[in-house]
Amino acid sequence: MNKSLFKTGVVGSVIAALCCFTPVLVILLGALGVSALVGYLDYVLLPLLGIFLVTVVVSLFANE
Repeated sequence: MNKSLFKTGVVGSVIAALCCFTPVLVILLGALGVSALVGYLDYVLLPLLGIFLVTVVVSLFANE
């Protein structure tokens, strides 16, 4: 198992999941004055969550 790749995948997955399923990023974008971008968050966050989850799976099966 590649530990650095695993940590990257887990941390990225947690951050992407928090931003997907809670209003953390919506509140932050509203505070910054760019709330027009909120409609596009699903197009970015869901693929990122998938990529980080695939990274976790790949790191679990990677041979060193």
